[in-house]
Amino acid sequence: MGLVAIVEPVVVVTEAVPRTVLLVEGMSDRSALEVLARRRGRDLAAEGVRVVAMGGATNIGHFLDRYGPAGLDIRLAGLYDVAEEHFIQRGLQRAGLGSGLSRPQLEALGFFVCSADLEDELIRALGPERVEQIVDAEGELRSFRTLQRQPAQRGRSLYDQLRRLMGGRSGGKLRYARLMAEAIDLDRVPRPLIAVLDHI
Repeated sequence: MGLVAIVEPVVVVTEAVPRTVLLVEGMSDRSALEVLARRRGRDLAAEGVRVVAMGGATNIGHFLDRYGPAGLDIRLAGLYDVAEEHFIQRGLQRAGLGSGLSRPQLEALGFFVCSADLEDELIRALGPERVEQIVDAEGELRSFRTLQRQPAQRGRSLYDQLRRLMGGRSGGKLRYARLMAEAIDLDRVPRPLIAVLDHI
């Protein structure tokens, strides 16, 4: 009896093209915005909104090539850190979305700036004492006290020490961005986060 070859069908999965792409610098930004959207009664995926973490603002050109006017020509929005504003301006200009863009013009395009970064916005909105309570609830207060006693951290503000805690360990920003987004009162959400969600 001859052998019968069984050929499995090839299934090609095509990713649905989103209606809107929201470009953010990192995974912590993405996580916080998705949490806040959900808490405000929105399902971004169902709305056709994809939040894309770029791995840093310097990579915006790649994503604008893919999603911008020369690519899929999808509606765009973004959230970025103030120190990276020139990368956003330059990227949008190269994509043909305006030149010499002022901050109001960036906002009209859907790109909103965090005063330092997302963690800064959330810590200031919650208050450092409330964020310290979140650290305690996560079982990390003892570790945080050790950090506070380090020579480089003595004399620094609680705000600065919390920033160091989040930025000093792998996954810290992502973890605490989500926790702060879950904890914050919706009427205290920082303006850039609300503005970019309202824009999309």
